[in-house]
Amino acid sequence: MPFLEMRDVHKRFGGVVALDGASLSAEPGELHALLGANGSGKSTLNKTLTGVVAADRAEVLLDGQPVTLRGPREAQARGISAVYQELSLVPDLSVEDNVALGVEPARFGFVDRREQRRTVRGVVERFGSAFEGRLPLDTPVAGLPPGEQQIVEICKAVARDPRILVLDEATASLHEAQVRALFEALRDLKDRGVLVIFTSHRLEEVFELCDRATVLRSGATVGTVELAAADQAEVVRMMLGRSIDRIERDRTEAPEARRVVLEVRGLITDRLRDVSFTVETGEVLGVAGLQGQGQDELLEALFGAARISSGEVRLDGKPIHPRSPRQAVRERIALIPGERAREGLFSRRPILENLTLASVGRRALPGGLLRGARERRAAGDAVRRLQIKLGRLLDPVLTLSGGNQQKVVVGRWLLTEPRVILMDDPTKGIDVGAKEELYSSMRRLADEGVAIVFHSSENLELVRLCGRVLVLFEGRVVQVLEGDQVTEDRLLEASVGVDQVPG
Repeated sequence: MPFLEMRDVHKRFGGVVALDGASLSAEPGELHALLGANGSGKSTLNKTLTGVVAADRAEVLLDGQPVTLRGPREAQARGISAVYQELSLVPDLSVEDNVALGVEPARFGFVDRREQRRTVRGVVERFGSAFEGRLPLDTPVAGLPPGEQQIVEICKAVARDPRILVLDEATASLHEAQVRALFEALRDLKDRGVLVIFTSHRLEEVFELCDRATVLRSGATVGTVELAAADQAEVVRMMLGRSIDRIERDRTEAPEARRVVLEVRGLITDRLRDVSFTVETGEVLGVAGLQGQGQDELLEALFGAARISSGEVRLDGKPIHPRSPRQAVRERIALIPGERAREGLFSRRPILENLTLASVGRRALPGGLLRGARERRAAGDAVRRLQIKLGRLLDPVLTLSGGNQQKVVVGRWLLTEPRVILMDDPTKGIDVGAKEELYSSMRRLADEGVAIVFHSSENLELVRLCGRVLVLFEGRVVQVLEGDQVTEDRLLEASVGVDQVPG
């Protein structure tokens, strides 16, 4: 008898079928992956297990006994904890208070601060290397970078001493050292008999960490595989119902008709040092480097969200001074962030509003009046152009899968008719199928003459999509790789500063 069994799980959100008879069976002390393409139902199945989503119909058994999970509290009472990409931390509270929140030890009716400190320290120490060797117990969470905030969220779930730990794309914002620390902690939990359900769009992580994988497609379970006896191509076929071509490159050479649309000379900010480059119409210019080398700051500076101390930015040959995002939008520059939940979307507002928000001024009548039909037509155009899968335009954007949410962010800026699109790691947290769809959208935009500046933390994406790549190291452009030079090996060497070592 399996430790956890979910049978015949059904869930609809309006006109969208999220789960259509899905099932999952897992054992204690197992690292079990839950995989599927964009919109397959992974997150909905996870949230059904954790009580966040009420299934329309389902049978859930723990230790062979039927259970009903009416909400997160009931799930937690049964030993089920979860970590999602959307954090549930209180920014102004310290790391210690966030980790202990809701499970504070009490003595004589008061919080036992000494015992709380001891317990939280024991949990956070397991992830010590993820915090660069320090234990920021007294630091407000708001003062931590995104990856460390995600680790705090994981610590918070582990502190509840779960029997089942659900990690839904929890590694999306982590750098390599933090992923290593997490994997070590998860293997320790496995040895203690904890069932870990692990969802990640990075298949290499799944194959390194997990024992088995259950694959969903279109809301139904396709099958469960032993990962030691499977390969990535087989799993991708299960996820998509087809194979995808592993093309090393699908970019095209620069046509003669291209011309420079964006020119940056001697750009200096708090983080950047003398950055210069050009981008042509129809070009996808890559930006590479290890985490924290200035990639984010470069895109933010061009979008008016970071102060430029010195340098010149020209658009179509004319100097511009992007001092605010509003001004950048007027210059027809758009920024698509990777942290869509925090920076890109109003998750509880309708899809329609999320799509039309940035361009609403273009369609407003005198006096700022809006016509509903005109707004719906504009949103519908973006939906068709990007093939966004949704129920109704008035559904909250949080009802969409992660990949479709990212398409909404892209669609919002397409409606501003941008000349330049800045993309800051836009495939973070979306699966292989959604990535392919986003790549196709990028190629269509480039074919239409849009200039794209594309930062990615995955070198293979840069190899596939970019004819030129700027490599940043400590805020400087240390190499510009072009054509056949754009390989994973060359990108890695440049990113770690190999060419900067004397001799």
